[in-house]
Amino acid sequence: QVQLVESGGGLVQAGGSLRLSCAASGNIFSLNVMGWYRQVPGKQRELVATATYGGATNYADSVKGRFTISRDNAKNTVYLQMSNMKPEDTAVYYCNLRHLMDLSLNYWGQGTQVTVSS
Repeated sequence: QVQLVESGGGLVQAGGSLRLSCAASGNIFSLNVMGWYRQVPGKQRELVATATYGGATNYADSVKGRFTISRDNAKNTVYLQMSNMKPEDTAVYYCNLRHLMDLSLNYWGQGTQVTVSS
C-alpha cells in the first residue's frame, strides 16, 4: 500500500512559475519510477515527466525545456518545477509511483489543480 500526497498547485500568470511536490509513504519499493501526469476535462491523462529512483528523467515534448522533475529519495518525494508556464499547462496534475517491472504496482495521488491565466 502506497499513499501519494501532492501540494503546490494553484493559480499563476502566463510566463510565471510554480513548484509541485509529492510525498510518498507506505510500502515503497526501490525499483520505482515517480512522475507527473496531467488531465483536462474530456481528454486522456497524459505524461508530463518521469524520474527513476536512479535519477534518469523523461519529459513530454510540450514541457521540455520549461519543466524540471527531481527527486529526494531520502524523503520519498518528487518535485516538478514549472517555469515559463503557458495557458495550455492548465490541468489537474497527478503524482504517480509505479514499479519498474510489475504492472500491478501502480499508485496515484489525488491530483492538484494548476491554472495558468493569460
